[in-house]
Amino acid sequence: MKTRVLVVDDSALMRAVLAEIINAAPDLQVLGTACNALEAREAIKTLRPDVMTLDVDMPHMDGLAFLAQVMQLRPMPVVMVSGLTEKDSETTLRALELGAVDFVSKPKTDPVGSINKYSDEICEKIRAAALSRKHLNKSVVTVPPVVLPSMLGSALPSKVLQEKLVLIGASTGGTEAIREVLIRFPEKMPGILIVQHMPEMFTASFAKRLDGLCSLHVKEAEQGERVKPGTVYIAPGHSHLLVRRIVGGYQCELSRENPVNRHRPSVEVLFNSAASQVGRNGVGVMLTGMGKDGAQAMYAMRTAGCYNICQDQESSVVWGMPREATINGAAHEVAALRDISGRVMASLRGV
Repeated sequence: MKTRVLVVDDSALMRAVLAEIINAAPDLQVLGTACNALEAREAIKTLRPDVMTLDVDMPHMDGLAFLAQVMQLRPMPVVMVSGLTEKDSETTLRALELGAVDFVSKPKTDPVGSINKYSDEICEKIRAAALSRKHLNKSVVTVPPVVLPSMLGSALPSKVLQEKLVLIGASTGGTEAIREVLIRFPEKMPGILIVQHMPEMFTASFAKRLDGLCSLHVKEAEQGERVKPGTVYIAPGHSHLLVRRIVGGYQCELSRENPVNRHRPSVEVLFNSAASQVGRNGVGVMLTGMGKDGAQAMYAMRTAGCYNICQDQESSVVWGMPREATINGAAHEVAALRDISGRVMASLRGV
């Protein structure tokens, strides 16, 4: 059975292009299109689509307000279609908080020619959204940072803060999963390096948003900077992130080499560097995501002595990347999202 899609965009050109891309996939079908929230609301009632693509910017009622309405009255999988400005990125991240499964960026120029290059990504994200239906009615429990130290036990020894590293990989559903993990950590943690599949511009907004929510300092990784305890380094959307051992610690390395597993940044690249440079001082975490990026490298991390934790199926928006890392033997344990921070802390303490 085909996944039925409703396309909502105020641009007739974008509606036509998206419909052509989606209908070209053998397992997807556009049931209808809408140019604003009013038309979309009626289309949802009459067509009952499986997935909706939703423009961030629309007249009369913007995409955020309409998304909030949809999630309250008729929860359904939504893929946001976003521009590439800083304002668009902040709005899109808010949409993910409200319940959108993922987003795809509009091209900067030449909409028709450029967006066709994104056809695989658009269709993949619609498929992932369709798989995420079971999570729509689950509320996310957020723990305020102020209670974290008592929840996660005594402070980590200074030697652990200096020598250990935490490496995290995520994709579909990962922005909220990463937030849920990080807000549970105390201020005194080893350095944390993260790859979240996300385009350039969005990673800066993502880091800024997390920095305002967490006890830890969160920033985009920069070439050659030393990894400091209590700091989270997000791979920028334009580059792979690697870790390199240096005298007395570690530093971040950025690379614009070709995409790996169709991604740049790629979890595979970060985890492979951890396997060779960090070894038994690393704790690897694989969160929700479509595909298998990072699974093989996570096995290499385990072989090198890292301790690995994968998110479980029940709490994952899409159990793709953590599933692959589980079935290939890379994971030491599988845990629900709410438990991952505690399991990381236990591993750092050697429990």
